[in-house]
Amino acid sequence: MATEEIDFMAMERDIVRVLRMVNDPEIPVNIYDLGLIYKIDIDDDKKVKVDMTLTAPNCPMADQLLQDVYDHVKMVSGVTDVTINLTFDPPWDKDMMTEEAKLDLGFL
Repeated sequence: MATEEIDFMAMERDIVRVLRMVNDPEIPVNIYDLGLIYKIDIDDDKKVKVDMTLTAPNCPMADQLLQDVYDHVKMVSGVTDVTINLTFDPPWDKDMMTEEAKLDLGFL
């Protein structure tokens, strides 16, 4: 069992790494550090579910951003399937950003 846990931890780390390669189209910061990724679940079949949001519900680039997330997560070794759950609960605000993102955008 410990081996499986390590594999899942490594897979989640790799997923976070690739999500940091996806930038918000309107803000020059990656979606992970912006706080748009709420949750990453990996089941026993290595199917990944990503709960995420957008900076604004009416984002004109939503479809492209969701496709980018799907494509990047699907590239991670071992991932068998990807489901993205777009939610606006809770609504995103700048307090969800990492300190690094806040620094990059001049909020600190």
